[in-house]
Amino acid sequence: MGELRFAVVGNGLRGGLARHAHSPATGMSVVAVCDVRAERLDKAREWYGEGLRTYLELDELLEGDDIDAVFVLTPDYLHEEQACKALEAGKAVYLEKPMAISVEGADRILASAVRSGNVLYVGHNMRHMNFVVQMKCLIDRGEVGQVKAIWCRHFVGNGGDYYFRDWHADRRYSNSLLLQKGSHDIDVIHWLAGGYTAAAQAFGGSFVYAEAGKRRQSPAPVPSWTSDDLVRHWPPRSLPDLNSVIDVEDLALVQMQLDNGVLATYDQCHFTPDYWRNFTVIGDEGRLENFGDGGPGSCIRLWNRRCSYDASGHETIEVAEGKGGHATADQRCVEEFVAVLRGERPPAVSPTVAARQAVAAACAATASLRAGGGVVCPVPLAPELERAFSMS
Repeated sequence: MGELRFAVVGNGLRGGLARHAHSPATGMSVVAVCDVRAERLDKAREWYGEGLRTYLELDELLEGDDIDAVFVLTPDYLHEEQACKALEAGKAVYLEKPMAISVEGADRILASAVRSGNVLYVGHNMRHMNFVVQMKCLIDRGEVGQVKAIWCRHFVGNGGDYYFRDWHADRRYSNSLLLQKGSHDIDVIHWLAGGYTAAAQAFGGSFVYAEAGKRRQSPAPVPSWTSDDLVRHWPPRSLPDLNSVIDVEDLALVQMQLDNGVLATYDQCHFTPDYWRNFTVIGDEGRLENFGDGGPGSCIRLWNRRCSYDASGHETIEVAEGKGGHATADQRCVEEFVAVLRGERPPAVSPTVAARQAVAAACAATASLRAGGGVVCPVPLAPELERAFSMS
C-alpha cells in the first residue's frame, strides 16, 4: 500500500494522536475528520489544512471510498458501534483503548474484523512506553528467572480532575475505572507475565468523590485535561464541578490468577497526591521494580542476589526519557499501525486478542467488586475468534 489516507472520528482529548499519521511528504495524510462539536472541527482544520473534509455523522464520512483507515478516538462507549461500522465499510481501524465497555462489545468488534477482513489495531500504548519495554526485555533476558508474581500500584493523583468531572464517572459510559483506566495496566501485567487472567477477585468502592465537592448542574463541558484552564485541585474533597452522576469506584484492589499460574495484584486509587504507576515483578531468581514511569529520573531496579534491606538494588537501569504523547508511546503506536497497513510487519506488541482479554479481565474484576468480592472468571474468547487472530 503506497499513499495512505486517514480519517479521524473524535477530535477531542485523544484527537491529537492522529497527527502522528499526517505526513503528506511521506505519503500519509489525514483527509477527513468527524466530530459533533464545531470547535473541534475548527481545530482539525488548523492541524490538517482548509482542504480537510469535516463531518458531523460517521455514516456520511464512511461513504468516501478514498479513505484507507479510520482512527476511532471517541469516548469508550462509542467504540463498539463506530469500530464495527468502519470495519464493515471496508476501512482499517485504529481503535483507542479500551476496545469496548463490555466483553460482548469487544467480541463484536473482533467478529467484524474477521468478517470484513480489515486490519484492526488497538492502541494499548503502554506497551510502547520505555519503562515497560525495558522491564519486558529484562524479563525475557532471564534476569529474574521465571515470573511468579506481578504487583501493580496505580496512583492516580489527578483522578478527580480527570475522571470524576465528565462521562468517566458514569458507569453507563465507562463501566468502571478498572476498565477505562485499568485496562492499560492489566494488559501490561498480562504481557510481562506471559498469560491472561483466568480468575479475578476485587474489593473497592466510592470513598471520596461520591461525597466530595459540588455537582455540576449545567451540561456545559469542563476544560480538557490538557487545557491550561484546568486547575489541579487539592485536597480531593475540594473539587468543584463534579459530574452530576458518580457511580464508579475511586479505590479498587484486585487479585488475579493467570492461566499460566502467575499471581497478580492491581491496586488503583484516584485520590493520591502523586500520579504514577509502580510495577513489581517477582521471579524465582530475582525481582524488578520501576521508580517513575517515564519522567525525569525514572529507573528500574533489579534485585537478584540475597541481601537485607537495600533500596538501591543490585543494579539500576535508567529509563530512557520519552518525549511527546505518553512519552513517545503514542507516536510508536501510530508508526506500528502504519507499518501493519503497509504490510511491513505484523503488530508486534498490541495484538487485538490481548486487548480483548484486558477488557475481559477488567470486567470480571468489576463484577467481583460490585458483588462483594467473590471470585469471577472472565468470559472466555470464542474458539473461532481465537483461531482467527495471531497471538503474541
